[in-house]
Amino acid sequence: MDYLFLYSLCLALGLAQTPALASEPMPSDPPLIPVEDFFRNPKLASFSISPDGKKLAFLKPWERRLNVYVRDIDTGEERRLTSATERDVADFFWKGGDRIAFSQDKGGDENFHVFLVGIGGGEPRELTPFDGVKTYVLDDLEEDPRHMLVSMNKNNPKVFDVYRCDLETGDLTQIAENPGNITGWMTDHKGRLRGAYETDGVNQSLLYRATEEEPFQKLLTTSFRDDFSPLMFSYDNKLLYIASNLGRDKTAIYTFDPDEFAKLPKKDIEPNFEARLSLVYEHPEVDVGRLVSSKKRKVITGVVYTTDKSRYHFFDEDRKKLQDVLEAKFPAYEVAVSDMDDDERRVIFATYSDKSRGVYYLYDRATEKLEKLAELAPWLKEEHMASMTPIQYKSRDGLTLHGYLTLPLEVEPKDLPMVVIPHGGPSTRDRWGFDSEAQFLANRGVAVLQVNFRGSTGYGKSFWEAGFKQWGRGMQNDITDGVEWLIGQGIADRKRAAIYGGSYGGYAALAGATFTPDLYACAVSYVGPSNLFTMLASIPPYWEPLRDMEYEMIGDPVKDKALLEEISPVFHADKINIPLLVAQGANDPRVKKAESDQIVEAVKKAGKDVVYLVKDNEGHGFHNEENRFDFYRAMEDFLRRHLSLRKN
Repeated sequence: MDYLFLYSLCLALGLAQTPALASEPMPSDPPLIPVEDFFRNPKLASFSISPDGKKLAFLKPWERRLNVYVRDIDTGEERRLTSATERDVADFFWKGGDRIAFSQDKGGDENFHVFLVGIGGGEPRELTPFDGVKTYVLDDLEEDPRHMLVSMNKNNPKVFDVYRCDLETGDLTQIAENPGNITGWMTDHKGRLRGAYETDGVNQSLLYRATEEEPFQKLLTTSFRDDFSPLMFSYDNKLLYIASNLGRDKTAIYTFDPDEFAKLPKKDIEPNFEARLSLVYEHPEVDVGRLVSSKKRKVITGVVYTTDKSRYHFFDEDRKKLQDVLEAKFPAYEVAVSDMDDDERRVIFATYSDKSRGVYYLYDRATEKLEKLAELAPWLKEEHMASMTPIQYKSRDGLTLHGYLTLPLEVEPKDLPMVVIPHGGPSTRDRWGFDSEAQFLANRGVAVLQVNFRGSTGYGKSFWEAGFKQWGRGMQNDITDGVEWLIGQGIADRKRAAIYGGSYGGYAALAGATFTPDLYACAVSYVGPSNLFTMLASIPPYWEPLRDMEYEMIGDPVKDKALLEEISPVFHADKINIPLLVAQGANDPRVKKAESDQIVEAVKKAGKDVVYLVKDNEGHGFHNEENRFDFYRAMEDFLRRHLSLRKN
């Protein structure tokens, strides 16, 4: 399950303009863009450069599905490598300079299988042909052309073991068995399995070994509430880079020497463990948890963190110079480097903004040649897109909440229909950038509010923990307070407010319809749980080691029975007196179809209006293009009827 500051709105949003009635388009109103244009597959996407810098691999639609293509940079010759027709290729990577590995699932079941195909063509070969088994590529073993490491729950659906896959013969050799409590594995830069993370449900331990011939030993045990996440080994394989909030609120980047710690008695390690760490970077306002590095020069070059937007801090002058050069070429856009060849000469980067879905470029650092590779959505014109502006407001109990506001173009920001979109997770956050849903709704004349309510990540430990056992309570109040704030600003029309979300956001939509029905004109729940008892009882088997953690964060079905009954919308469906749209994938492994079935049945039993859309070939969210079109067409029709949206 799966996202969101009060600047001077009139100044920041350019709202000082000739007044107009909110319900009538102004003469310069942008055209009503077809719903499909917002949710079409990209023209081209996910560019990756071969290690030798001579070829590009990317995703491109074929038969309405995203497939892998390869293009020669010098000649422009292009070849399609995959022929997926039922499901998009989920992701891919180069395995050496002449092969591509990629993954796919079936019907949204999230049991991803790994395939290998040569760039010269031919049929892809399935490397993990096991029904009902989920596979991760743990390490592509760049320096070993014949092998890679994969992690699978083949022996036990609840846990993942590690296998060495022989790419020539297809043989899978198990090199590590999961005793039942390991939730993650870690390799060093030579592909040696030297780290693991285990849990007892609420406490997690970092396991370490100096060589693969030694047994793992426990270095440190912390509560799951404390972040102590290994990010990577240093390039000499001696130090560990970690993201940690031990002894602090905001997560920061540190290093430590695991061999040194392994020699110390445990009683000497855990007290004031954070004092033994070497600080690399911290930020006073937000968590920092992502590194940027150079494989060629074997150094950490910087960190990435998110305040209102994504920000960089560089330690390395070469990498900073590259960023400065690219940003100087595109001063109006955010610039994100996504890939480099082994020599770090040819660079793939993307530009994006709140009005641009993104453009990929290839830059040659030696010749300074810049080549535009592809615009993800050339059919969407930036002059017709709306601005996404960071906002902040206070919750009823005094928390500062951050989020984003997208307002329709060329319409006075007064008494507008509005949709609040709580993010999924809920342990994630919304970010600034192009948002297809926000742009789609803004084009229909809607003000769109996205809120990083308590329980969202990125704002420190205490803000995250403030969401524990607050589904339908404090978390929901934060969303409600955001709607009331926007109404109080005079921007939103109290009679034309709606709530829509997916996953946890779908739950929040149902909770809004149930617990504050007088606030909303209608609600849309997309793969959202309605009964927290059945949701917790039906989690995927590989989430089983984390069940006790879920109980602490959401509620224990036995100890917190009254709480879960209080906050599960299905038990209060009689309170729903507003129109409801529910959408669900039949193969969803996270939020089972029964979650939507229950609320739809309960609402119908109460004699209320509900529209139910089910897709038999989808899982946790609709990935096939035609299914996305059906859903957003249905949502547009639903919102138009209940919020009186613009029609032209």
